[in-house]
Amino acid sequence: MNRFHGIELNPATAAFLAAPRKMLIGGEWVDDLSGATLPVIDPASGEAFCHVPAGESADVDHAVQAARRAFESGEWPRHRPVDRERLLLRLADLLEANAQEFAELEALDNGKPVTMARHVDVALSVDFIRYMAGWATKIEGATMELSAPLVRDREFFGFTRREPVGVVGAIIPWNFPLLMAVWKVAPALAAGCTMILKPAEDTPLTALRLGELAIEAGYPAGVLNVLTGLGHTAGAALAAHPGINKVAFTGSTEVGKLVGKAAMENMTRVSLELGGKSPVIVLDDVDPAVAAAGAAQAIFFNQGQVCTAGSRLYVHRSRFDAVVEQLAGIADGMKIGPGIDPSTQIGPLVSKVQQNRVLDYVRSGLSEGARAAAGGAGGDGPGCFVKPTVLVDVHEDMRVVREEIFGPVVVAQPFEDLDDIARRANDTPYGLAASIWSNDLARVHRLIPRIQAGTVWVNCHNIIESVMPFGGFKQSGIGREAGRSALELYTEPKSVIMML
Repeated sequence: MNRFHGIELNPATAAFLAAPRKMLIGGEWVDDLSGATLPVIDPASGEAFCHVPAGESADVDHAVQAARRAFESGEWPRHRPVDRERLLLRLADLLEANAQEFAELEALDNGKPVTMARHVDVALSVDFIRYMAGWATKIEGATMELSAPLVRDREFFGFTRREPVGVVGAIIPWNFPLLMAVWKVAPALAAGCTMILKPAEDTPLTALRLGELAIEAGYPAGVLNVLTGLGHTAGAALAAHPGINKVAFTGSTEVGKLVGKAAMENMTRVSLELGGKSPVIVLDDVDPAVAAAGAAQAIFFNQGQVCTAGSRLYVHRSRFDAVVEQLAGIADGMKIGPGIDPSTQIGPLVSKVQQNRVLDYVRSGLSEGARAAAGGAGGDGPGCFVKPTVLVDVHEDMRVVREEIFGPVVVAQPFEDLDDIARRANDTPYGLAASIWSNDLARVHRLIPRIQAGTVWVNCHNIIESVMPFGGFKQSGIGREAGRSALELYTEPKSVIMML
């Protein structure tokens, strides 16, 4: 198993794949209680290349007990902030030292190009852990001057504390397996929480390898537990478990609603980072070549399997034909291949299920009158490939325009003016992100407040920064990840009033 698709693997990657895979619970590597396993599929070939435990509700109980012991013993929450900071920095250093191995595991597991995995997924994960490590020593409350109008003959002193929320159940998606894990692990551990991390069944490998690094870094037993299994069994049991204090979920809006309802039964704190149908808005002063390159990056990055993917392209009518022509040329010229090949630009989608889902959307659009300016079909061979696709002659009522496709498919439409585009950009149940392309900053500033989205990029798209809060309006989720806002997801404010 040292070679995949003719590419020699890093020896560390090959060694990891050759070893039996187990779950991390309470500082020990264990099989699931039933002994069942799940295959891990290479989406470039459709073949299984290793297996992981198929954890179920009994395993969730085991993991929750381990995390609760680690939290309630007080050892982890009472770690000095500087010690939690140092452990996170040690974890970041270990991840950086093993960057190529993690990139190869992501490429094999998810299908994404290995070069992108190394310079985006792994690099951003290292930066985010280091950023959140600094917050461990900066969690603070405030003091207040109290009036206490009902007891006027005594003095009062008031202050607030931010305390760790407790045991966190984190359920992460398959599109950015490592980065989405880190987005939850780092702030939770910085705040003094303990965690059960449940990766997507399609992409469990980097979460398990991250668990190994946590042990190597010196985290106490039970602080970070990694449990593999199916979403509708292990994931559902985790979301509904009464021993969980907080559920952090990233995934589709449909599943996110189910997670939120399950958590609410126990009044479990919940944050949801959900779907999107992000508009890319090109005004009439933009060079068509610049706009086309930006639109291509917005939709074809990570095979379009991005919650912020720029899947709705709106171009001013005066530039529309030129931008679409150049975007179609970019799409047709992209090299499709296995993610493990460093020359690949478009890898396979994560699974056969996802490939069929995306192609069903394409067929739906074409049957309703859309025209494919580029792509419009699956790739050649057994892998889960979909050609980069540009659909034109679409209208607002089509499924391809209304619903999240989560693949390399963009629908392009012309618009007339700012009032027209503001209305159409917001005509969606989602509100995660948008981008505006223009050199006229006056018009850009007038448009930004009218766009209902958690992030608005200007002359760029899919730029993620550790310091910036990330999340959505409307059905794109609840809460904000990254930045200082992330700490609010994993801490509870406590008010203290003292009569002197």
